Amino acid sequence: MSIERKATFVAIIVAIILSVAKIIIGVLSGSVAVLASALDSVLDMFVSIFNNIALKISESKPDKRFNYGKSKIEGLAALFEGLIIIASGLFIIFEAIRKMIEKEAITHINSSIYVMIFSIILVGALVLFLNFIAKKTNNLVIKSDALHYKTDLFTNTAVLISLIIVKFTGWYFVDFLLSIAIGLYIIKEASEIVKEGFELLLDVALDFETVEKIKEIIKKEPLVLDYHCLRTRKAGNRNFVDVHLVLTPDMKLKLAHSIVENVEEKIRNIDPDKKWIINIHADPYDDSYINKILDECE
Repeated sequence: MSIERKATFVAIIVAIILSVAKIIIGVLSGSVAVLASALDSVLDMFVSIFNNIALKISESKPDKRFNYGKSKIEGLAALFEGLIIIASGLFIIFEAIRKMIEKEAITHINSSIYVMIFSIILVGALVLFLNFIAKKTNNLVIKSDALHYKTDLFTNTAVLISLIIVKFTGWYFVDFLLSIAIGLYIIKEASEIVKEGFELLLDVALDFETVEKIKEIIKKEPLVLDYHCLRTRKAGNRNFVDVHLVLTPDMKLKLAHSIVENVEEKIRNIDPDKKWIINIHADPYDDSYINKILDECE
């Protein structure tokens, strides 16, 4: 089992523990903020389960039907997770407004405070763990999960502050107003996850810095006269690069092949942790104008 899937298993266990604790205290206390946090933890559990399944599928090797593998399911998972988080944010806002109108009181404040402190400690440890895995693997699903639980950490802290204020002042409206703020914050953060998921599914190019490094490698290759039709995209842990290199017309095939392999090796060394699928076409002249007519390059 990959380290990414192990990370999602840890997230699932943490989400289950937090869901049970928050639901019990939330129902007993009547705090919208605690109940909102409980709902978020339940959603966390299901999302982490979905992410685990998505990672398992994305790790499957290319086959006759899926020649490039199934890495794009990571984008689908991120999109799904983002939409779920947005839905939970809207529900939190709805519940806060409803309870504010009905003026429902909060009880068992001390128990609520204790469970939120416990939640902050547990989620804080999980965020550190997920961030470590995300930096090590650069996996979009783990990044999304880390961001998701990071928002939980912020919201749990906000809920704790609101409960302390209510305990010492009796200002119950703080719980409701803070719940609305939490809901809006969750929606804002989730929109970034949705955006990244969409970009992956729509074959977004590699980041600007990586593309510039690829260009620099090609320009510095002594026997490459020019290049065109440079296109890049990513899918999970795979980076795809397509480019046409212009070489001397009478160059021997063996030398041309050696040049292409050298360029490929240097591109792969940009990020050795990634899987690179590089397709380099050697041209005896600049045929970019033909490709532009055929809409095969910019």
